[in-house]
Amino acid sequence: MDFQDLFDFLAELQQNNAKEWMDANRKWYKSLRGDFILWLDNLDMTMAALHDDYYPTPGKKGINRINNNLMFHPHKPIYKDHFGAGLDKAPNSADFYIEVGVKQCLLAGGFWRPEPKTLRSIREGIDYNGEELQQIIAKPSFKKLFGGLYEDEKLTNAPKGFANDHPHIKLLRNKTFAVEHQMDMTEVLSDSFEEKIKVVYMEMLPFRRYLNNATTV
Repeated sequence: MDFQDLFDFLAELQQNNAKEWMDANRKWYKSLRGDFILWLDNLDMTMAALHDDYYPTPGKKGINRINNNLMFHPHKPIYKDHFGAGLDKAPNSADFYIEVGVKQCLLAGGFWRPEPKTLRSIREGIDYNGEELQQIIAKPSFKKLFGGLYEDEKLTNAPKGFANDHPHIKLLRNKTFAVEHQMDMTEVLSDSFEEKIKVVYMEMLPFRRYLNNATTV
């Protein structure tokens, strides 16, 4: 995968974020998309060898659309400034997300503002065994890669059914349970990029497993 070519394409797209430009450069886009899918396919096989519970996710299934959803976000540009994909993506589970873009590159995972039923399950899991989650996110290597949970909107008070003096109230008030690791373009362009992905994936795995166990009915 020629990531420099991908960055060049995305940079030009952001300077010409319009259907007319995309139509004129459709061949370039399709070539890059095909290469990215092939790269994801190979990465998927590499990741599947890391542990037995990995959920195979072909590149075509994992890759996200480059079009923004203008129905719900009418003020956004037509096209995104990145290529993104989810791997190890079992239905209704916390996936592993890769984003390569001109403004940011990142590796992330978890649940971003999950639906009420899923959110309730996560909170019930914390109520039952919040100590395990606290230990996962307090691990020095975890904090080094992710800092902590993704900062998003939080409840002011305890969620319904939980006490304000709950020992894990800070966790329970979260609406998002996700982490991310930011990278720069030089890391993506380096020969060690895929090795970096594996390191971040394995460090994140206990966190994602905790969430998946909590949300498994």
